[in-house]
Amino acid sequence: MKKSKLLGILLLAVTIAMVSCDKTKKEEVKKEETSQKMKVKIVQASSALIKQSVDFTATVEPEFKNNIAPSAPGRIRRIFVKVGNSVTKGQKLAQMDAANLSNIETQVENYRRSYSRISGLFSVGGASQQDLDNIKMQLDLAETNLKAMNENTLLISPISGVVTAKNYDEGDMYSAQMPIITVMQINPVKVKINVSESYFTKVKVGMPVDIKLDVYQNESFQGKVSLIYPTIDERSRTFIVEIKLVNNNAKVRPGMFARVNLNFGSENHVVVPDLAIVKQSGSGSRFVYVYNAGKVSLQQITLGIRTGSDFEVLSGLTGNEQIVVSGQSKLVDGSEVEVVK
Repeated sequence: MKKSKLLGILLLAVTIAMVSCDKTKKEEVKKEETSQKMKVKIVQASSALIKQSVDFTATVEPEFKNNIAPSAPGRIRRIFVKVGNSVTKGQKLAQMDAANLSNIETQVENYRRSYSRISGLFSVGGASQQDLDNIKMQLDLAETNLKAMNENTLLISPISGVVTAKNYDEGDMYSAQMPIITVMQINPVKVKINVSESYFTKVKVGMPVDIKLDVYQNESFQGKVSLIYPTIDERSRTFIVEIKLVNNNAKVRPGMFARVNLNFGSENHVVVPDLAIVKQSGSGSRFVYVYNAGKVSLQQITLGIRTGSDFEVLSGLTGNEQIVVSGQSKLVDGSEVEVVK
């Protein structure tokens, strides 16, 4: 009887010890889980007056570019200009072989005499209306051909500008592969930039534009928006803006590399440190972790302009949030965290 009672006491002691041990282990596990909370640093999102200035790159283009050539192959008899020469509208640039021109001139004179003779006969009843109509049609056609031949024999400049290319010499046979002469109007010059659709309502014709050229590093030029293309490219989500630059001294030349700045004034926007921004792998999306009551939530944002070590936030935040700036590399949406200083 005594042995049985002793055995019962021993079993009770073992049970109490096991329960106590299990409770201790649970407390240790809970303590360990608490200690494994990710440690993060946070800052308060804020607002700032951000200068709405956007930079673009472009290549300077002439206002107009004309490739001068006849409509048909032929021998080049004279070239009156050299590369670099300034020319005026209507100035002679080159002369082609005039043999065909001489033939058409003779043909036109013959038709004119025939028309005069038949017209006289018609007036006294010696020729029919059909005869008069036929010779008039032939004369009109010959005069049209003469005009075209004149234009394709004596080549003149349709614009005032500068000769930028001469691809043949006198005596060469023009073969329609390249123009004989290229003339560019370089006052004014223009640049074209592709602007994000988010600025479509902000760009206005006539707004001033700052332009810098790599070749003139310490100098700035002033242009104006002259044309806004009316459609958005559906692939790039951009639209073309054309900017004119007065070039009285011909200092700016086509082909120069230009840096264009559009200034839309200043706006008050939320800013966050660049350290807070999380990039999603495989996409262009940007996020931040927002801290609230011991947990973090992943918030997608739209970035604007970078100002020093901060980024402008166009959407996704109100400015009242607390943002994780350190320790977010191992976080997931909904993680419990411990804030450290």
